[in-house]
Amino acid sequence: MKKLQSIRGIHDGLPAEVKQWRHIEDVARDVFSSFAFNEVRLPILEPTELFVRSVGEKTDIVSKEMYAFEDQGGDNICLRPEGTAGSVRAYLQAGLTREGAQRWFYMGPMFRRERPQKGRLRQFQQIGAEFFGVTGPLEDAEVLSMAQIFLTRLGIQQTSLEINSLGCTACRPAYRDLLVSFLNARKEQLCETCHDRMTTNPMRVLDCKVASCQTALTDAPEMVEHLCGDCDSHFAGLKLGLAALGVGYQINPRIVRGLDYYNRTAFEFITDQLGAQGTVLAGGRYDGLVESLGGPSTPAIGFAAGMERLAMLLPESKAIQVDVAVVALGEAVYAYALQQAATLREAGLCVVHCGGGSAKRQFKIADREAARFVVIIGEDEMNGQVLMLKNLSTGAQISVSIAQALSVIVQS
Repeated sequence: MKKLQSIRGIHDGLPAEVKQWRHIEDVARDVFSSFAFNEVRLPILEPTELFVRSVGEKTDIVSKEMYAFEDQGGDNICLRPEGTAGSVRAYLQAGLTREGAQRWFYMGPMFRRERPQKGRLRQFQQIGAEFFGVTGPLEDAEVLSMAQIFLTRLGIQQTSLEINSLGCTACRPAYRDLLVSFLNARKEQLCETCHDRMTTNPMRVLDCKVASCQTALTDAPEMVEHLCGDCDSHFAGLKLGLAALGVGYQINPRIVRGLDYYNRTAFEFITDQLGAQGTVLAGGRYDGLVESLGGPSTPAIGFAAGMERLAMLLPESKAIQVDVAVVALGEAVYAYALQQAATLREAGLCVVHCGGGSAKRQFKIADREAARFVVIIGEDEMNGQVLMLKNLSTGAQISVSIAQALSVIVQS
């Protein structure tokens, strides 16, 4: 019989990894809440049309990577490949466009059928934040500051922030024409993927990682040098806000982001600790997306980070610390031992009951669990309403009441 395994690129979340995810989620909730962001929980399944209209039909995500299918009722649905489009759909469906600024964050699995590699899976865990209804560069600066604080609280130090401006509908068309002219003059030096992007989204060519393309693009015109007055003022305001908040950055005119809906502010927190996949957290402004999905003109900015990549950068973490292992010597004390284990847990301790049986077997369990203390309960302890408490690091053993045992364990 064929051995059943998980689908390629879709991994199980085992205890050690889930512990890291929960830590990342807890830090995210703490940091984002301090900026008045509220958690939302969005569907994993969405209409395929949502991403065709928002992310872009010609993007790699929609054209090559999205898990899309027709269900039994004939509806075209997909597993969500990213969180922003679904957030906008929920924002519009709930009728919140007249409710003032909305600050959301979310976490959960996303799906893209791409080549699995280190830090890049077909089902991956993502944390994202979206800020609807704000136009100013200072709000952008606060969002970037929130992202930096999040990474710092996680203990991730080896990242740097890169920013760019992607312009707007007023200044981007003229820049696009200039860029296409430049690319056409060097078309023979560009890869096939870049040939396709020249007609669908020329700015994506600037992000190509092929060495020959990068050489050909050395003197390419940059959007940041061709901004209209409003975009230039917005970018200047962003830099001013970042400086005021003490957020260090570098301008990288090659940041274009992979989705069609971005405009003006674009940013990436990058690292050299993950090889070629160096982006840790990224996002930008998407002022036209709400309108393109049928809502009123609504400016917005957001970002997302993959938890698998974040986990790879976390400081070394220890396994869950077991405080106490309970050893019950004889069937007569099993009920009493269970009650004492429950009392220890109610006090906030991590407790493993060793299940009874031979003392040798139970002490092996305590040793395997790396428990700090062992509580030994025999008939004498039960009759005297006490516990035998052994410190496994020192070997010291004392007979104490449950209250005294708690005091010793907590203070050690």
